[in-house]
Order: sequence, then C-alpha cells, then structure tokens
Amino acid sequence: MKPLVSVVIPTYKRPALLLKCLDALSKQEFPRVSYEVIVISDGPDDETRDAVLNFSTNIPGIRYYALPAKRGPAAARNLGWKAALAEFIAFTDDDCLPHSDWLQSLYEGYKNAGQEDVAFTGRTIVPIPATPTDYERNIAHLQEAEFITANCACTRSALERINGLDEAFTMAWREDSDFQFKLIRNAIPIYSLKNACVTHPVRKAPWGISIREEKKGMFNPLLQKKHPDLCRERLSLAPPWHYYAMIACCLLVLIGSLMRLDWIVYPALLVWLILLVNFIVKRLRNTSRRASHIAEMIFTSPLLPFLSVYWWWYGVFRFKAFSFAKNQ
Repeated sequence: MKPLVSVVIPTYKRPALLLKCLDALSKQEFPRVSYEVIVISDGPDDETRDAVLNFSTNIPGIRYYALPAKRGPAAARNLGWKAALAEFIAFTDDDCLPHSDWLQSLYEGYKNAGQEDVAFTGRTIVPIPATPTDYERNIAHLQEAEFITANCACTRSALERINGLDEAFTMAWREDSDFQFKLIRNAIPIYSLKNACVTHPVRKAPWGISIREEKKGMFNPLLQKKHPDLCRERLSLAPPWHYYAMIACCLLVLIGSLMRLDWIVYPALLVWLILLVNFIVKRLRNTSRRASHIAEMIFTSPLLPFLSVYWWWYGVFRFKAFSFAKNQ
C-alpha cells in the first residue's frame, strides 16, 4: 500500500536525539500503514544506521539512506523527498518532537486545500526557562519564523517545480528561507496550520557557542543575492552598523598607538568601550544572570563584530554577491 505521507528527517551523528524524534513519530494518531519515515544521514554514520534499523519494528515504513559525504541538510532533504513514495512530503528535524496529531493535521490541511502545488508550515514550540541564556533566547526565535524546515510540508509536484532545496546552503542556515522564497516566487501557496505542532527542545550548548554560530552568516549574502526584494521586505541580514563602528574604533586605536597619536587613541577607545558595554547589556537583558553566562557574554562580545563582518564578506566573495553588498 502506497503511503499517504512521507516524513523526511535529515540527521548526522545524533542517534540519541533522532530516536526521541522517531519515538514521537511512532505515536502518531495517523494510521501507521499510511505514512513512512525516511532518515537521511548527512554522510556515512554507522551508529545512526544501526539505531534506525533497530527502531524499524516501531515504524514499519522506515528507511535509512546516507549521503556519500557531508553536504548539509538541504542535500539530505533532497535525497529524502526524491526517495519518498508519497505525493505529500513532511519535513522535520532530528532534534524535534512532533505532537501526536502532527501528521493528521498536516494531511487534513493538504486534503482541504485540494491543490496539486501547495505547501504548509506548522507551529514550532521552543520551551525555554523564564531567564534563558543568550543562546536559548536566539533559538526561541524559531517560534516566530514564518517558515522553517523543522515543521513544514509540501507536495512532490511543488518540490519538483522549484527544483527542491538549494544545496549551495551546506549548513543548517537560510536554506529554509530560500525554500520559502522559491515557493513564493513560483506562486505556490503556503498555508499556516497552527494545529500541526512540533516541540523543538533547546540542546545544551558549549560555552562560547555564539563564536561558532557566526560562521553561518556566510550564507546571508547568498540568500540576499538570490532574493533581494524578499530579503529587504522580511529579513535583516547584513552585520549591524555598530559592529562596523566597533571595528573602526579598534583600528583607530591600533593606528593611533603605532603613530603615538593619543588624541586618536583615547577617544576611539572610549567610543569602543561605550559600544561594547551597550552590546553586552543588550545581550544580558532578560537573560540568565549566572556567573558563567555573564562571563561568556563579556568574553564573546568583543569578538562577535569581527567574526560577523568576516563571515559576511567571506560569503560575499564566495557567492559573488558584490552587487548586494554595495547596496547595504
């Protein structure tokens, strides 16, 4: 019997998280014979493969594939939907927990829409404490996103029409916005289904995670190059002005020190300190006051402007997004 829905999950070397997601999918109110689950590893991963095979008794229609090399979640999702048997394809992530009526809500929305080319976005819940860390607060913004691949669905014909996801996005960043914008450009309707919920727990992050996260910014120029009008309407992608101001102050301090021009050094240092303190206070506002978190904000804040601007311009050159960069 051909499934009514195919669920595609990209993953890579996170079998414990994946098994929690699969467990939630095994408890769907949707008939088990009516859906399949396709797990795609972003590169060879024997531990994940074994975990999926061992879980196959809980979800009869479960399959595992692996990309030959690490190419990112966009490439993994493309392999998944192309291998899917159903005409209606749902996407979630290995660190998400679909609610028991998730598939039922998506499929009812699809049947009620009565359209061949159509997409859906569900509701994502990110539980965080009353005083979250800076990282937890940033992840919680997923709740406000218009369209994310952690909770969406699309017909096969719509995916074929937009040529799937763009595999140039080799990290989990901006590939879902590109997916959404391609649907919009091709006049494929996107319906919001508030009853189609997944919970996205925030994973424990290592100290200084914001430094590593800045690398994702290299894909912002690519998104802007592809969809300049939609980005201007919906997203703010370029590094903020105060990042450039802080970098300029540091350069002035360096140049002034080398040239022994104290009239340059001290004003520039003062402006930099004012901007830095304001940045740290902003990051700490309504967040955790644990000593380790405060120390993390103090340590990382001077570095983030340099990293953000570096990765932005790295992306500009890598993806040849020069025309956009001039307009910022």
